[in-house]
Amino acid sequence: QVQLVESGGDLVQPGGSLRLSCAASAITFSMYLMGWYRQAPGKQRELVATITSGGTAIYTDFVKGRFTISRDNAKNTVYLQMNSLKPEDTAVYYCNAYRNVPTRAYWGQGTQVTVSP
Repeated sequence: QVQLVESGGDLVQPGGSLRLSCAASAITFSMYLMGWYRQAPGKQRELVATITSGGTAIYTDFVKGRFTISRDNAKNTVYLQMNSLKPEDTAVYYCNAYRNVPTRAYWGQGTQVTVSP
């Protein structure tokens, strides 16, 4: 059974940092595009960043320069380093694994990040 387990969410003050982790099991991790998404209350889930197996990362504009996505294929884990956090970063952060041919997509259960004084 495929599992994506996120961890690292917490309450942090504005300007602070957090590192999220997502450990995957029962998939050939290196064959998947890994991504982080987030969903704030009352809003749709939105993409934060993705990273290919080779390490090419793409970020949405609102996190560029503040967040860094990385992965360790040997540990089947993807990370999201979040710096200079803002209250508007408050959301549940979800890990996603995606591959094409055949198409497969999996989601983690989410981890709560709250940025507040």
